[in-house]
Amino acid sequence: MFSSIPQKLASPFGLLPDEKKLAFRSQPAGLSKLATVRNIPESDSYWDQYVSLFDSASEVFSLITPNDIRRALLDAPENIATLIRVITARLFNLVSDHTFPSPSNASVTALASSFIKAAGSADRNTTKEVLNCLRVLQRVLPVVFEVEGEASVFELEVLWKRQQVDQDLDEGTPQFVIEDEDDSEDEARTSPPKQTKTMPSLGEKLFSCITDLLFCCGFTLPTKIQVDHHKINYVIWEKGVGSTTDPGVSSQYDSNKTEVLRLLLVLLSRQIYVPSSSLFSKPSLYTLHLVQKTPRRDVLTILCSLLNTAMNSASISMAGRLPYNHLVFKGEDPRSTLVGMCLQVLIAILDFQSGEARDIITGTSENQTSVPTAKTNSFRYFLMKLHRTQDFAFILDGILGIMNQQLASVNNLLPGARKSIPYIAEIVLFLWKMIELNKKFRAFVLDTDKATDLIAHLLCYNLEIKDKPQQHGLCRTLSYIIQTLSAEPAFGNRLASPIRIQVPAKWNVPGTAADFMINAIYSVVATTSGSLNSLYPALIITLSNLAPYFKNLSVTSSARLIQLFTSFSNPLFLLADEGHPRLLFFMLEVFNYVILHHLAENPNLIYGIISSHKTFEDLGTFTLSRGLREIRRVQLAKEEQNRKTPTRNPRDSAEGPESRTEKTRLLSSESQDQLEEVATSPDHDAETSVVVPPMSPTAESIPTADPAPSVSEKARGKMKERRSLSSDTSISLERVAASGIGRNGFIPTHDWVSSWQEGLPLDPVMLVISELLPKVQELQASRQKANSTSAVLDFLGSVTLKDVLPPVPPLTPRKFLWSDASIVWLTSLIWGEIYVRGMTPLGVWNSTSVRLFYVKHSQVQQRQITETVSSVVGGFLGRTNSDTSIASRQR
Repeated sequence: MFSSIPQKLASPFGLLPDEKKLAFRSQPAGLSKLATVRNIPESDSYWDQYVSLFDSASEVFSLITPNDIRRALLDAPENIATLIRVITARLFNLVSDHTFPSPSNASVTALASSFIKAAGSADRNTTKEVLNCLRVLQRVLPVVFEVEGEASVFELEVLWKRQQVDQDLDEGTPQFVIEDEDDSEDEARTSPPKQTKTMPSLGEKLFSCITDLLFCCGFTLPTKIQVDHHKINYVIWEKGVGSTTDPGVSSQYDSNKTEVLRLLLVLLSRQIYVPSSSLFSKPSLYTLHLVQKTPRRDVLTILCSLLNTAMNSASISMAGRLPYNHLVFKGEDPRSTLVGMCLQVLIAILDFQSGEARDIITGTSENQTSVPTAKTNSFRYFLMKLHRTQDFAFILDGILGIMNQQLASVNNLLPGARKSIPYIAEIVLFLWKMIELNKKFRAFVLDTDKATDLIAHLLCYNLEIKDKPQQHGLCRTLSYIIQTLSAEPAFGNRLASPIRIQVPAKWNVPGTAADFMINAIYSVVATTSGSLNSLYPALIITLSNLAPYFKNLSVTSSARLIQLFTSFSNPLFLLADEGHPRLLFFMLEVFNYVILHHLAENPNLIYGIISSHKTFEDLGTFTLSRGLREIRRVQLAKEEQNRKTPTRNPRDSAEGPESRTEKTRLLSSESQDQLEEVATSPDHDAETSVVVPPMSPTAESIPTADPAPSVSEKARGKMKERRSLSSDTSISLERVAASGIGRNGFIPTHDWVSSWQEGLPLDPVMLVISELLPKVQELQASRQKANSTSAVLDFLGSVTLKDVLPPVPPLTPRKFLWSDASIVWLTSLIWGEIYVRGMTPLGVWNSTSVRLFYVKHSQVQQRQITETVSSVVGGFLGRTNSDTSIASRQR
C-alpha cells in the first residue's frame, strides 16, 4: 500500500532529482536546441527556461558548459546573439518592473517551489529571475570573448553596435491653431520634422543596469533606505570613506552583490583574451566604458562602496575568531566571498592602463611622472585624490587588520585552527595600488608608527610563500612594494624602532626593525636555491636604500650582510648570469653607506668587513680566468669528495636529527666555494634542493698569522690601478665556457667582466680595511682570546675616519620605476590571481582560451585541490618547475 507513495510524490513534490533540470541537458527542447535549430525567434518561449529554471549559480555553471556555448557559436551563432539579447532585455525589464525585487520572504517561496512542481502553486520570483539573467551572462560571455577571428565582429555587432532611430522633434503645441485649408502646397513643410537619434548599445545599457543593481533597495541594499517609490538609491554600502552611516548588511544582500560584481568582473575580463603584446593597443571596450563613461557620482559611490566593504572585513564577529570555526561551519561564507570580489574588481579597475586610459606624463625629462586624470581612468584619479587623514587611517587599519588575520593563521599553536585569508593576495595588490597612486597615503603610512608593522607583515608573508613556485609572482610584488617604501626617507627614520607585531618564532630575531628586515631578506635569498633570482635585485636595493639609516646592527644582522656579500662575490655565482654582478654592486653600496654615515654606530658590521678583507681584496684583482679556475677547482674537489663517499641505499635517504646535525657540522667545515657550488650548480634541481646558507668568518676568525701588509698612502692613491686585469690565461676559456656556467647557458667574456669589475665601488671599504685591519690585529695579538672581541668592538665603536674617507655624497635612493613591461607583468599577475580564484566553486573562466598568460594545469590528487587552486605565477617573467601547480604565465 505504501510502496506506491514515493512514486506518486516524486513528480509533484520533486523529492527525487529535478526532472526539468535533467531534461534541460538531455531533451531536444533543452540546451541542445541552441546549436541544432537555426534562427530561434526572440519571441519563442524556449528562452523562458534560461530565466526560470535554475535555483543557484552552481546549477547554471554545471548545466551549461563552455563546450555547449562554443558549439552553438559555430553551428548557430545567431542563437547565441539572440540569447544575449533576450536575457539582457529581460534583465532590463525586470529591474524596472514594480514587482522587483520580490519581497524578503520570496526566498522561502523559491525554496518551496523547488519541491512543489504543480503549475501555478508558487508566485513569480523576480529576484530569482534577475539572478538567473546575471548567471547566464556570466556563463556565456567568457566563451564569446575567447573566440578569435569573426568573434570580434560578432561581439561588436551584438554588444556595441548603436542603432539609429527616427524621432519626431517636439516643437511644442500652440494654444490656438488656425488652419488654412487652401494652403495645400505647404503641407509638407508643416508636417512634424524628424531627426535621427543614436540609441545606446546593449553593452552600455548593461553597464547602466549593473550600476543600478548594485544600489537597488531590497536587492543589494535594505528597503528601509528606499526613498518613496524610487528603489535605486546611490548610497555607499558601508561606513568608511565618504560615509559615516551604515545602511545595514545581510547575507542575502551580500550574496546578491557578489552575483552582480561577478558579472561586472566577467565584463572586465575581456582583456585576458588578448595577448600581452596587444594589451596596450587593443584595450577592452568594457573596461574603457566603465572607467571613462561612468558618471562621476556613480564612480565615487562604487569606489567607496567596494573600498569600505573590503576594509571593514577585519571587523568580524567573535565567532569567526574561534579555533577551527571554518571546520564547524562548512560551506561558502557570503561575506568573505563578497570581500574578495570587491577587492578583485577594485584592483582590476585601478590597474587598467590601456589605449586611451594610459596615465598622462607630466614634468620635465629628469622629473617625469605619470598621473591619471578623470578622463583617462576616473577610478584611478579619484583614488589618487583621497586626502583626509581619517580616510587614510581607515584604509591602513583595514589592510593591517586583514594581514593580522593572515599572520594569526600561520602563528598559531593549534595547527590548522584558523583558515588562511582567501583574499590576502588581493589585499597586497590593492596596497601596491594605494601607495603607487596616492602619494599622500604613502607619506601617511610612513609617518605613523605602523609603518614597521606593515613592512613586517609584508616580509612575513613573503617568507611564508617563498617556497611555493606558484606564488613567486606575488613574491615579486611584495619585493617591489618593499623597495618602493624603502626609497622614502621617512621610512629610514623608523628603522631604529622595534617590530611590534607578534612575528612567528621561526622568523623572529632580537633587535630593531632594521635587524628584522636584514634577516628576513637574507632568509628569502639564502633559502630559495636561486629560484627567486628575479626578486634579489629589489630586495638588495631595499637594503641599499636603507643602509644610510642603519645603526647598532646586531651581530646576527651584520653576519647576514657579510654572508650575502660573500655569496654574491663567489665566482660561480658572479659568472652564472649577466645580471649577477649588480647584486654585488648593491651590497658594496650597503657597506659604503654604513661606513660613510654611521661607521662608529655599527662596530659589528665593521668587524665583519675587516674579518672578510680577503674577499674584498680578491675582488679588486678579479679576472675571468681566475674565476673559471676557481670554479674548476671546486668542481674537482666535489668530484673527489663524491668518489670517496660510498654509495648510499636510497631507502636510507631519510635523515634523522643526529645525522642532520653531523651533516651541518661537516658542511660548516667546507669552504664557502663548495657550499655555493652546491647551492647554485646548473644541474641542481631547484624543486628538491636544500640550500645551505653560506658560512662566513666568526668574530674570532680574523687571521693573526701572516697578516696582510698595510696599504700605504701611495697605494691608496692608486687603488683604481689595482683593479687592472691580470694576464692569467692558464685555463682555456673556450673549453670551460662551452660547458656552460649558468643555468641559462650564459657564457661570460673578458670584456663583460671588465665592464663591471672596474666599476665596483670598492674604495670606501678598502680604505676602512687598510686603516683598521692592522690596529685590530694588534689588539687581538696583545690580548687573550677571551676578551679580544669586546676590546675590538669597543675600539671600532669609537673610531672615526672622517679625514680618510671621501665626502658623503647626497642620498639617491632607487625607486621602483614603472615601464610598459612591468605594467603588463602586473596586469597578468592580477588577472592570474582572479582566474585562479574563479576556478572554485564555479569555474568562471575554466576551459576558455586565455591569451594574456599561460595556464598550466597540475596532475594532482583531489585532496590537494585546496593547494592547487591558489597557484598562479603572474607575468611573463614568472617561472615554475613544478608539475603539481596551476601556473599562470604571461605570454
